[in-house]
Amino acid sequence: MPPTNAVNTVLSARPAVSVSGQDSPTASAGLLNLEIIETVEGLFRCEITLGNWGVEDNSTGFLYLDRKKIDFGDEVEITIPGDQPVKLFTGRVMAIEGKYPEGEAPQITFLVEDKLQDLRMTRRTRSFSDATDASVIQQIAGDHSLQAQVDLSGPSHKILAQVNQSDLAFLRQRARALAAEIWLDGTTLHVAPRTNRSGARANLTYNANLTSFIVLADLAAQRTAVTASGWDVSGKQAATHEADDSVISGELNGQKSGPALLSEKLGERKEYLAHTLPFSSDEATAHAEAYFRLMARRFLTGSGVIQPPPYLHAGDTARLSGLGGIFSGEYYITAVRHIFNLSHGFRTEFQAERPFISASE
Repeated sequence: MPPTNAVNTVLSARPAVSVSGQDSPTASAGLLNLEIIETVEGLFRCEITLGNWGVEDNSTGFLYLDRKKIDFGDEVEITIPGDQPVKLFTGRVMAIEGKYPEGEAPQITFLVEDKLQDLRMTRRTRSFSDATDASVIQQIAGDHSLQAQVDLSGPSHKILAQVNQSDLAFLRQRARALAAEIWLDGTTLHVAPRTNRSGARANLTYNANLTSFIVLADLAAQRTAVTASGWDVSGKQAATHEADDSVISGELNGQKSGPALLSEKLGERKEYLAHTLPFSSDEATAHAEAYFRLMARRFLTGSGVIQPPPYLHAGDTARLSGLGGIFSGEYYITAVRHIFNLSHGFRTEFQAERPFISASE
């Protein structure tokens, strides 16, 4: 049995559940476990576990198996109540799982996903001619009755093929080719590079609101330059571009990048892309620079736990202090996992990365 102050913390942080636009006090009070998972590749998801045994209408029995309170396809919203409620998640019920643990009351888990599950469930083979990635993404959004806010400046492609892929997998492939990120806001699909994403900023301090943090600075996957080569069909000549540290210069805050440190300590380490085949100079540039950005940004990778507030989200920036020298400073949040249970209350696990080490705190 947790101490009284722990119980008060759990109760004050208890998320509220609404179903089809209506508050559900029964679900909120019966919440045993909650997990909300966000990543910069889109498709946020949630698992809600409720007690499934109790008294209702003067009889004792299962509470949710009649599907009257929560059913397949119902829209579920999770918020943190307060003077300024914080909306954490909105999605639709995609699966229902019954749990009958030994020696405990029955439980029920609702698996909920945001509207990008429509794209995941649609598989196609088709092609796009003389199209930009932005125009292709606009079409995919329209196919699913979503508005699109696309902030991309990639090249025009002679041909783009979606071969036995879900719309979500193809969307992620195209976004990754330009080092862009995907997220959904209501019915608006956003696709934009990290530098154009306006996430919130948070301050986290070790041994205060930052409960724990593990971080790794790793040169093994770094390269000093990346080259993409192909054939420029229109110009009838080789299409080649070498990307280097300059493509992430705006993200370094005056600090030393992984590629620069690799060059200084071990010498030049260059990579030539074999899995891409650009058909123009613009495509070669886009491929090389996107790959370099993705690689360089993972020089420092970390995972941590906080006790909110703040309520972190994928795409936010957090300034971490109290870590000393090379590990303090700003990080980009690439994934979060909001967790609630009766043992620990509400907490957030997160993953973060950045392309540099700090000279000092």
